[in-house]
Amino acid sequence: MPGLTWLALVASGLLGVTDFLGGVLSRRIPLIIVLLGSQAVAALAVSTRLIVEPLDLADANAVQWGVIGGLGTAVGVSALFRALAIGTMGVVAPITSLSVVVPVMVGVGSGDAVTGILALGLVVAIIGTVLASGPEVRSREGGDEVHRHRVQSIMLAFTAAAGFGLANVSVALGSATSITTTLIVNTGVVLALYVLALSVWVHVRLRGAAARLHAGRPVSPALLPHPVRGRDLLGIAAIGLLGYLANVCFALASQAGALSVVGVLASLYPVVTALLGWRVLGERLLRVQVVGVIAVFIGVATIAATA
Repeated sequence: MPGLTWLALVASGLLGVTDFLGGVLSRRIPLIIVLLGSQAVAALAVSTRLIVEPLDLADANAVQWGVIGGLGTAVGVSALFRALAIGTMGVVAPITSLSVVVPVMVGVGSGDAVTGILALGLVVAIIGTVLASGPEVRSREGGDEVHRHRVQSIMLAFTAAAGFGLANVSVALGSATSITTTLIVNTGVVLALYVLALSVWVHVRLRGAAARLHAGRPVSPALLPHPVRGRDLLGIAAIGLLGYLANVCFALASQAGALSVVGVLASLYPVVTALLGWRVLGERLLRVQVVGVIAVFIGVATIAATA
């Protein structure tokens, strides 16, 4: 691979590990704790860009797209972590990779031509999604609650894909005038939304505890159902740091190689998440689902190559 193009693969690896950690930790720790903690670390990491370029809040374009991108990121990450926590990672991760479709559709809406290769990639990705998610929706193994979680995880995966796609478009448009301002505003909006979500979560928990106490039922004095261990905190911090490093690697790779090649390599991160789910968590997929997952990756790679 020429120059630093190989860093796109590193970015995929880092993002894949980040998503896996987010899903695993969210199975044990309340989702909002994972989101807020990792975002706080990410905010500290992103703030180092102020050394390279000053923050310019007078740049209306960067601020506007930073806010929109922050909304997309907050929705995307929270939906993804929840989906990975309650669903099958080998199915959820490929579906979220469909985020690459959003910027392509924006381009088509702006007048870009729909090539035969792009159309083929879209068709293959859609067919793969149906094959991968279909058995999850139809299966009743494990009971009604497990089935409900499977269906919810797929819906959340599509939500995450839409959120990430919107965030990617916003960062690209905002960075046209100021990369630092766009990223800082984006990160600040995400952090603010998670702080707000935490306050709502605490309020709901306290109201629920008060209601149970008033009814004479036992109440736990702790907000968290399980104590947060040191390695949990390390994992939460790793999510924020690895996510930032992945963005740095992608930025360097995009400057050193063809964007079509870099885009394809960087879109492979769900492969890492799916493989970790298989090797670490012992997830198993039906043969038709494996075919579907492979088709999604091929379709997404084809779409990314046309960007």
